[in-house]
Amino acid sequence: MRFIILSALALGASSPALAQEPWWQAFHDPLLNAAEERALGGNLTLEVAAARVEQARALARRAGASLLPAVSLSASAEETRQSLHSPLGSASRTIGLPRDYRLYQAGVDAQWEIDLFGGLSAGRRAAASGAAATLADEQAARLSVTADVADAYLHLRALQQRLALAQEQADLRGQLALLVNQRAGQGLASQFDANRAQAAHAAAMAAMPALRQAIAVDLDRLGVLTGDRAWPERLRSPAPLPAGFAPSPEADPAALMRRRPDLAAAEARAAGAEARIAMVRADYYPHLSLGGLVGVATVGGFSLASSDSVMAGGGAALRWRLFDFGRLDAEMAAARGGRREALAQWRQTALMAGAEVGDAVAALDEGAHAVAALEREVDLLTRARDQARNAYALGAVSLIDLLDADRNLLDASDRLMQSRETLARASVAAVRAMGGGFETAQEATHHG
Repeated sequence: MRFIILSALALGASSPALAQEPWWQAFHDPLLNAAEERALGGNLTLEVAAARVEQARALARRAGASLLPAVSLSASAEETRQSLHSPLGSASRTIGLPRDYRLYQAGVDAQWEIDLFGGLSAGRRAAASGAAATLADEQAARLSVTADVADAYLHLRALQQRLALAQEQADLRGQLALLVNQRAGQGLASQFDANRAQAAHAAAMAAMPALRQAIAVDLDRLGVLTGDRAWPERLRSPAPLPAGFAPSPEADPAALMRRRPDLAAAEARAAGAEARIAMVRADYYPHLSLGGLVGVATVGGFSLASSDSVMAGGGAALRWRLFDFGRLDAEMAAARGGRREALAQWRQTALMAGAEVGDAVAALDEGAHAVAALEREVDLLTRARDQARNAYALGAVSLIDLLDADRNLLDASDRLMQSRETLARASVAAVRAMGGGFETAQEATHHG
């Protein structure tokens, strides 16, 4: 238990740099913002998580109420006609009592179990820990859904850009194939060159169906995430890929990681497991309950308001599982096993969180270097392709040289788009790993 308390203090001690707005707004994309808002309002996973939080909170309130007296109000009216052949009816005829009577009763009954050894308090702590874990699970589901929406959106925009690039390349190769065919017809180029140019055009056309299929998959994925299959149709028109972002240099990834909801849920479950041990331990000792009744009762037409109608009672009850220690020992062993499991899960979650944060930081750093290198490569290959076109028009280079220049530029441009996509999606992975939004370098500069 000391380990849990110390970790809780450590969580509360940090104050990481939080984003001033929802984290996805750092992409500065209005359509992404709209998709996120739609998902927060319509995603069914979040609806299920919210319902579970409502149930857990209700159970926690019920556990807290067990520490208070239970008071009930009762009232009844009864009309009875005794059989003269029954024992009571026969006796009433013998002593001259009426066989018919009306009985009216009303009263207040109170029961209160005294929390002598802390079992009820431990039950309240266990229920509160369960509610806290469920709330953290809801926050984890919210983070997961918003991250999935952003990831699918970025993948969609990258695919659309790659499709536009492939279409542009196919158009250029089609124009080149037409030009080579014309030159072959004039005897200025060989039929081999004409066939090769047409084959290059066909290869460019063949690359597009797979991209269009992947776009359809992402649109369907966004339809499920937003809870509306028709809504993502507004995203079908291509749009630029938003640039990625990273935490500001002043942000401490370790401090940000401590806000992860899965860590909070694991810690709450560990606390609940400790409380359940206290619940079982309390069952080794007696349970004392107090009870009392105040009310009125009357037969026939006598007034309920009469002092003669008042009835009252009180007492105490003792319950002790004195000869049930074998079962209690088994329950205690199970509770301790549950605590051991919860602590192991907490440690496992913390280890995974640390690894995910390290991976996210490395991906952001290396991804930025990769994008910069590929941008330089594409710039140089664009110049080389333009030079090859001019040289081919003058007959200084062969068609093979021109097609190689085109292919190299297409490959590099596609890799650049994929690298930009990877960097943007690494930003989402960093948000997921660090438990939510964080202040970016641009925001830190602005606030400073």
